[in-house]
Amino acid sequence: MSDPPRRTGSGPASVGSADRLIAEGNRAEDGGRLDEARRLYERALAAAPGYTRAHLNLGIALEALRDADGARRCYESALAGDPGNPFASYNLGKLLYSRGGAQEAEPHLRAALERKPDFTDARVVLSAMLEDRGDAAGAAAELERVIAQQPGHAGALYNYALVLGKLARWADAESALRKVLALDPAYPRARFSLGTLLRVAGKADEAEALLEAAVEESPDSPEAHLALAQVSASRGRHDAALAQADAAIGLGPHSGHAWLARGLALYSLQRLPEAEAALRRAAAVDPDLSDAHRVLARVLVSQLRVDEGLKVYEAGRTHDPDGYVRASELFALNYSDALSPEALFERHKAFGEAMEKAYSPIVARFANARDPERRLRVGYVSGDLNFHAVALFLIPLLERHDRTAIETFCYSLSEATDEVTARIVERTDVWRSVPHVARAEVAEMVARDRIDVLIDLSGHSGIPAFDIFVRRPAPVQASWLGYLCTTGLTRIDYRISDPVADPPGATERYHTETLLRLPHVQWCYRPMVDVASSPAPACERNGHVTFVSCNHTAKLSRSVRRLWAQILRQVPGSRLIALGIAQGPAREAVLRDFAEDGVDASRVTIEPRLPLEAYFRRLDAADIALDAIPYSGGTTTCDALWMGMPVVTAPRAWPMSRSAASILSAVGLREWIVSSPEDYVHSAVAAAADVEVLRGLRATLRSRMRASPLMDEPRFARDMEDAYRRMWRTWCAAPER
Repeated sequence: MSDPPRRTGSGPASVGSADRLIAEGNRAEDGGRLDEARRLYERALAAAPGYTRAHLNLGIALEALRDADGARRCYESALAGDPGNPFASYNLGKLLYSRGGAQEAEPHLRAALERKPDFTDARVVLSAMLEDRGDAAGAAAELERVIAQQPGHAGALYNYALVLGKLARWADAESALRKVLALDPAYPRARFSLGTLLRVAGKADEAEALLEAAVEESPDSPEAHLALAQVSASRGRHDAALAQADAAIGLGPHSGHAWLARGLALYSLQRLPEAEAALRRAAAVDPDLSDAHRVLARVLVSQLRVDEGLKVYEAGRTHDPDGYVRASELFALNYSDALSPEALFERHKAFGEAMEKAYSPIVARFANARDPERRLRVGYVSGDLNFHAVALFLIPLLERHDRTAIETFCYSLSEATDEVTARIVERTDVWRSVPHVARAEVAEMVARDRIDVLIDLSGHSGIPAFDIFVRRPAPVQASWLGYLCTTGLTRIDYRISDPVADPPGATERYHTETLLRLPHVQWCYRPMVDVASSPAPACERNGHVTFVSCNHTAKLSRSVRRLWAQILRQVPGSRLIALGIAQGPAREAVLRDFAEDGVDASRVTIEPRLPLEAYFRRLDAADIALDAIPYSGGTTTCDALWMGMPVVTAPRAWPMSRSAASILSAVGLREWIVSSPEDYVHSAVAAAADVEVLRGLRATLRSRMRASPLMDEPRFARDMEDAYRRMWRTWCAAPER
């Protein structure tokens, strides 16, 4: 004790005897002999009744022996004899705080600091108490005082880093954790904490290495295994993610997040029945884990169990505070054969109204200069800025933007990164990785960036961004590319489309947004890999006609599969290749349905998702692509055309069924667009009998595509920029509000 002891009710001889006993007790305590230390402190107190130092040491020993009530009496006795003793105040405050009495503890901790401002232990406990009650800024201020007094205090630096994380001061938190590891490379959980922070900051490589070290240091920590699973998944290492998720479950089987991580890894590996089981367990263990319901429903829809998936979405609405389950449900409804376009619109509209009631615009009056011809700041928001169709269509636009007219910002909502992400980062002026940033703060970020035109590339697919757009952070907001349907939000002003996907006068009534049609086409296709197509149609090599479906499994409605069966029955000897269908219920359902419709299983080849080059080579083995109904194909339509085959499509009235029609029109192949299911079958059967047509398309389709608006990247960029300019001029001309 640095402060002189207060001598109360005892003479010098008794105090001296007590001090000797206390010294012996301290040695016993240091040696771990707590009962012996307690007895020595009791003898010291008997020798010098009322001696503050004896009460204090006995209280510390009793606390170590888990006699909290006895310890409290000793500390209170010490303060009764010496009301200003900072050590007694500190120990009593610390004890009360540890027992949940923060309100009672605070005055004692502050009294200790008033008498002893350099009492770092008291300040550390006070900071923890402030953090617990939600005052992260106050906790940080106390820890800053500790660190100023003791720059080498690793514990204070570690706590400071955690508090800074709560304040979203990521760079400062990272700096503090690096100092902790420099001071003490073995500091408990420092590598784990730095690894999780770097994951949030988008530094996946270093994060993974740190979390691997954290797992080695603490192999019994389910948190460390789970964090490593999550960062491995973000890097596309789904086998490694699965192994770590399983390790986390082995250590903590009641963790909903660990079961979710397992389900997500299995989903990415296309092991759908196992993914379903894991996600059902996640939802059972933690019913409030909304992602478990959302991803489980997606897995069911991906297995052609749309009705079951919709029931999971419906049940998940009660565990959906942010609206993500309901948004994902809207996306799934697009796959339904049974829902009319009017009913689908009403569901979207109701969702939009609910969200606009829940969230208010964050900008009262935009400060963006109302100059209709100035350089525009355009922001693109998406959770798919990695290897995904959205990103691949975006890249040509980013490359071809007129930098004198457009400054580009990209806001990435996903922590998944790959080579495609790197290409986008290189091609955008400002890149913002925000997967772990609160959506309210992302909206504030957009407003601070003074974005003029904000583009939603996701809609209700993938990782939705509605909770950014509903806050209206930009004066002009539009939806494009990732969701061929209304968002239901009136605060998204426009949906960018084209005259075929949304014929004038036909689909306006299904939108809360104003439709802005590009003059040519809303797509700009660039092949993902360089795979040559065979000069002759596949039927000349195979001896039979081969149809192919390369759409997402969820698009393969029962009604379209019936049409395919009719086609196969009417074209003797023909075959069908169905790509992208994982092992499990979907594959079984497709084969069962064909058998029921009179088509032998030997005529149907079902293959899972393939690597890109293998996928294109498989397309080369087919003659005619069959589009899905009611949800049409976009990227896959382009891929089939690129490999030299026609695509038969039968669009309906609403835009998600018209993407193939839009693409075929852009390439000059309107004859492959039919108006009814009967014509769909007739067109496919007629094409199978006309080898000359198939041969001609093989020879000319690539050159036709290159010469068409579909692959005219400069013209597409100018069309998009003109659309942005028209939207911007409209806003500039409107009265200020």
